[in-house]
Amino acid sequence: MARVWRAAVCALGLSVAGTGFAGERNDKSPCSAPEHHQFDFWIGHWEVFLPNGNKAGENRVEPIEGGCALLEQWNGTRGPTGKSLNIYDALRRVWHQTWVDSTGGLLVLEGQWMEGRMVLSSSANPIQRITWSPQPDGSVRQLWESSKDGGKTWSTAFDGKYVRKK
Repeated sequence: MARVWRAAVCALGLSVAGTGFAGERNDKSPCSAPEHHQFDFWIGHWEVFLPNGNKAGENRVEPIEGGCALLEQWNGTRGPTGKSLNIYDALRRVWHQTWVDSTGGLLVLEGQWMEGRMVLSSSANPIQRITWSPQPDGSVRQLWESSKDGGKTWSTAFDGKYVRKK
């Protein structure tokens, strides 16, 4: 009987440790809410083309950490490479991206899904704004704009069409 009692106490202890709070049980994935999957249209292996039809590079976007984040891996046609980590911050209700690249570049963006597009922007000057728009043909348009006057006017830094690699 003592062995059964010890086993029951041990099992209860493991159950409480696994949830964090006594009596609380969470069967859902921590990233199961729809907001965590608003950027899933970007998942895939892509060829990226400029408006003139020239290939800008290739990009691979994959879910990581149990689907809680997206990892982007960019390989530019002219050599630069980069990576971004993307995650939905449920506490603040914003998407966050941190981009780093082989030129020493760092870009920190935040924003949200709005009007059928993901729109992320920086808070530093000049302001950087990147919009990802899923297209009816399955491609994705990425428009990167920059503003030196606090968002009054914008210039295009990059305009790419992501086409799924075959």
